[in-house]
Amino acid sequence: MIDVESTELRLPAPAKLNRLLHITGRRNDGYHELQTLFQFLDISDTLDFRRRDDGHIRLEPPLPTIAEADNLIVRAARLLQQQSGTRYGIDIRLHKRLPIGGGLGGGSSNAATTLLALDRLWCLGLDADRLAELGLTLGADVPVFVRGRAAWAEGVGERLQPVDDRLDQPWFLVIHPNVSIATADVFNSPELTRDTPPISMARALQGGVSTWRNDCESVVRTMYPSVDAAMNWLSTQAPSMLTGTGACVFAQLTSERQADSLLARAAEHWQAFKARGCNLSPLHAALGCRN
Repeated sequence: MIDVESTELRLPAPAKLNRLLHITGRRNDGYHELQTLFQFLDISDTLDFRRRDDGHIRLEPPLPTIAEADNLIVRAARLLQQQSGTRYGIDIRLHKRLPIGGGLGGGSSNAATTLLALDRLWCLGLDADRLAELGLTLGADVPVFVRGRAAWAEGVGERLQPVDDRLDQPWFLVIHPNVSIATADVFNSPELTRDTPPISMARALQGGVSTWRNDCESVVRTMYPSVDAAMNWLSTQAPSMLTGTGACVFAQLTSERQADSLLARAAEHWQAFKARGCNLSPLHAALGCRN
């Protein structure tokens, strides 16, 4: 449990997987309608926060591929500062572990962790609905990290129904094939399937892993041969899928022992790791949240 009077916090920003991803349409504003099943992993970035009294917001170290003004951590902090009118600022140190452009939600997770941490450190007392609303302005995946429960999602990913009592929590092997994929490039591809018929959450959960798929996978595999190579190998070992728009691919496994065995055989030029699925976000476990 976190001390609510603290002026410093260290918190995880966990990864997520899309256990399935269906693209059901495209809106007039260019955004895609989708259905997806979010689950967290027990692997994360870590963020250290220290409250300031002078209103300044500082992030270290800078990410080499992202300008500070575009970094979701800084954007989240500035948004919350503006919306709340607080006099406080923050020093933030990011310990980066999740690959950028990997489809694991690292940037969105960083933003959600920042919103929840600063709500505490700045003594704002905002509820999850308000923080999720703010998070949605930063990215479609931010609300699921704010709410912290494995969820069935619709719309652009913002309409969430918790599924934590109905979703297994297996071990996974995750492979990042050392490419960074821009989500916009995938969603703008003319080859992307955009007409998958919507299904109910109950039907999706009943179908299980044998029926789950990612509509972005074929496009990504065509655009990025290294992703295709990773999938070609991984799918011979266990049921496998792309997460989000990639670049990470993952295999669902029956045990940690199987994950260790597969990890030992993964090609050295890949970034591979094992992780356990979590229906309660490690961030919320650290905060002791009940919402």
